[in-house]
Amino acid sequence: MVWRYLRVQASVLMYGMIGPFFLFLYFASDRDEFMRWFLWSGLVITAVCVLTAVVMTVHGERSAAKTAELEQTGVLALAQVVDLQETGTEVSGQPLVKLALQISGPGVQPFTGRDRVIASMARLPMITGRKLVVLVDPTTSEYQIDWERSAFINGLTPAVFTFADEAGTYDLGGKVEPLMEILRILKANGIGLNDTVDWASHPVARQQVRAIVRRAAAPQATAGDASATNDVDR
Repeated sequence: MVWRYLRVQASVLMYGMIGPFFLFLYFASDRDEFMRWFLWSGLVITAVCVLTAVVMTVHGERSAAKTAELEQTGVLALAQVVDLQETGTEVSGQPLVKLALQISGPGVQPFTGRDRVIASMARLPMITGRKLVVLVDPTTSEYQIDWERSAFINGLTPAVFTFADEAGTYDLGGKVEPLMEILRILKANGIGLNDTVDWASHPVARQQVRAIVRRAAAPQATAGDASATNDVDR
């Protein structure tokens, strides 16, 4: 938590350097009475920066803890973006938008969720693509958007698969339902999208993924770029 606070504080001070600068000017002036307003202004601005960093750190810690909990006990569900509105607010130069989401998934009673998210350049294609992956607590309907998995189903992360005993490739780009099935299998086996996986240690998951891939896509003519390929038979 301390390291998170220091990183947040450094980031906040980048935008609030005027506070410490005012304090520096005051003390550099040998505490000139005329410069006293620099002292009070600097103290107020610096205090606001410190308080902001503390609030952001606590929020970040709670969010990280909730994400870890949902990763363990939550359900991967698909959220359809049914409404998108601008708020007129920016965070670090990036627009804050309001989303209305229609959320459904295995073991989850369909419901509508509302969220405010930063529409960064990386997230915007997913938001406008109208499909997001969310982690849902099926008991409370609490949820969090999973941007990494959302990139996978929206085609921002290549969904190209090869098998060691086959010459061709399978491209599942844009096939949302099969990709959601694969994501659920990976989550159930504790496998992350960016993990280097010894599939020999996960024979059941390997066969499940293989069956979904074969069912969902016809083999492609070329193996494509190996760096953008998920080899599920290594």
